[in-house]
Amino acid sequence: MSYQPISDHHEELMQRIHRDLIDSYDEELEIEFEDREWDADGQPARVEEDRDARRRYFRELFRLQAELVKLQDWVVHTRHKVVIIFEGRDAAGKGGVIKRITQRLNPRVCRVAALPAPNDRERTQWYFQRYVSHLPAAGEIVLFDRSWYNRAGVERVMGFCNDDEYEEFFRSVPEFERMLVRSGIQLVKYWFSITDDEQHLRFLGRIHDPLKQWKLSPMDLESRRRWEDYTRAKEIMLERTHIDEAPWWVVQAVDKKKARLNCIDHLLSLVPYHDIPHPHIDLPHRVRHEDYIRRPVPDSMMVPERY
Repeated sequence: MSYQPISDHHEELMQRIHRDLIDSYDEELEIEFEDREWDADGQPARVEEDRDARRRYFRELFRLQAELVKLQDWVVHTRHKVVIIFEGRDAAGKGGVIKRITQRLNPRVCRVAALPAPNDRERTQWYFQRYVSHLPAAGEIVLFDRSWYNRAGVERVMGFCNDDEYEEFFRSVPEFERMLVRSGIQLVKYWFSITDDEQHLRFLGRIHDPLKQWKLSPMDLESRRRWEDYTRAKEIMLERTHIDEAPWWVVQAVDKKKARLNCIDHLLSLVPYHDIPHPHIDLPHRVRHEDYIRRPVPDSMMVPERY
């Protein structure tokens, strides 16, 4: 058996680690491919992208994601509790920023709650009841991809609640949120704002992109027709639920990349996190036994290597 010099072996390991790091960044590039632009005719737009601008975007995104990891460590260390609500029109970019926030975080610490429409049993419960079970314990962050504010938006516009239920929501939600804050939960609320024309283009992109068609539902298409109704509902919602304990923050989201960076940067500014010291980690040597023989895996169990 031949052995490599330790220095050569170390260099090879460092090169492998570097390649793995680049691969993880390539995954981010793949995610960005999902956001390719479409023109008014539903065809892929030919956009000459500024490479320097793209490089600056990724540089800032990776920097902010590194800060999010520090924030996560601080949340775990201090047993802080955070709830972040993301609201906005369909195709406003809520899912995109949620994906970038959670991408490099521990899913046991930071999780997403994206609830479906209530079932028959849930419709008979206290309105906030099905959301309460998703609230964080100590040392956790929960991101709501839409939230209890469904009642002020889609339920109001589409007639899924009556006037009394609608008014009761506005009476209850400030009290409910103040109660959450008093219990030690930091509550952050974001509204992602896009223009009429921008939503039109994004919907066309979803219609013509087979990878995105699943995002379109009959409810989404109806929301497009009722743009003005949703606007009025949004204005009433912001006016009646913007409280000192849990104010609304509006993210200008026509430019997706800027919206992500601005939202993450703002979120970091709201949490008083700081670096948490970590003990030095030494990788232990693997225990080896002379009588250990690794059994071969039968070919019938192997995944075909087609690539």
